[in-house]
Amino acid sequence: MASERIDVLGLPVDDVDMSTAIGRIAGFIASKSMHQVVTADASMVVTASMDSEFLAIAKAAAMVTSDGAGILWASRKLGLGIRNKCSGVDLAERIVSESVQRGWRIFFFGAAPGVAALAATEMQNRYPGCNIVGTRDGYFDASAGASVAAEIAGCQPDIVLVALGIPKQEKWISMYGNLTGAKVCIGVGGTLDVFSGTVQRAPVWMQKRGLEWFYRLTSDPRQLRNRIQKQKLLPKFVGMVLKASR
Repeated sequence: MASERIDVLGLPVDDVDMSTAIGRIAGFIASKSMHQVVTADASMVVTASMDSEFLAIAKAAAMVTSDGAGILWASRKLGLGIRNKCSGVDLAERIVSESVQRGWRIFFFGAAPGVAALAATEMQNRYPGCNIVGTRDGYFDASAGASVAAEIAGCQPDIVLVALGIPKQEKWISMYGNLTGAKVCIGVGGTLDVFSGTVQRAPVWMQKRGLEWFYRLTSDPRQLRNRIQKQKLLPKFVGMVLKASR
């Protein structure tokens, strides 16, 4: 393994930068099996501490990137040495841009009805020639997981970007990812909302200062309840880090 896998309060994180992550994904696509990629933020650390199934999935993942400022802050506080941030939305966009030259076949799966299709249109406008081969929303009955995977498989994707939210997306990939025929499945949270323009990303200065969570919390009243629910995990995360640092 090219990079060290570091334990962050029980959750494994690979200290990979964007170019390393893309190189690994290229290797996964050249292989014969499905590889799950997890993009880990602070809420995921807390979720892993309460959900043993989710933790086992993260530990078995082929790659776990550092998604947010919270992971980097915890690393500094605990002296873990994680230096690189590789967020789900940035990784997904880089994959789309790489598909122009590499021909990677990408499927957008998740979000509200119409969002994935709009995201595909927006990204095709941004990266002419990008290879998005299909889209599907994230609204389906729990018993339909296998049939949804079969629907995705019909598009013969190399990579499936799964935007169902934490931990649903990771559990879906673990259970059904092999049925999609893809070599890479990545949980990307709200990425398709960002790609579609349904949710605006924070200004660059806020991204650099680790304030994207605050921007998301305050900028979209329609999703305020979900945002607040997720942000409730942050005080617990901070408490976990401070306790471990004593």
